[in-house]
Amino acid sequence: MDPSKQPTGAWNSSDKAGMMQPAPPAYQDYPVGYPPSFPSQPVPQGPYVQGPYPGQPVVTMQPTVFVTAAPLANPEPEYLCYSIFTMLCCCLPLGIAALVFSLSTRNANHSGQQALAEKNSKTARTLNHVGVAIGLVLIVLVIVLQVVAFKNG
Repeated sequence: MDPSKQPTGAWNSSDKAGMMQPAPPAYQDYPVGYPPSFPSQPVPQGPYVQGPYPGQPVVTMQPTVFVTAAPLANPEPEYLCYSIFTMLCCCLPLGIAALVFSLSTRNANHSGQQALAEKNSKTARTLNHVGVAIGLVLIVLVIVLQVVAFKNG
């Protein structure tokens, strides 16, 4: 492209000079309708601090209050430690089921559901008793089989 040739229709500053533009507004010390000073409001300090605008309403927000059910006065026993013992030392499947019911009992106690807590507590206790009984029977059976095998061998 040759710089000496100007394309037609190019912008020409003399064309724009003839347009009428409104004069800028006159300078004001403070906005119209506001007094020159605001003695009741503190002046914010530091960079990037934005203070309250005069005439702007103040909005006070109240904190949100969540209403929850109160925990039970006499909570049902959870049998959590018993469930962990049953799971690790006696019978794994029944111990896991008892642990689930123990945790459900804890949740029902905290949410104030007495009937559900009682039901889950009894189920966890029953599963723990059965798991320990099965575990003891298996341990005794293994010991007896080892003794019989040792005597015959």
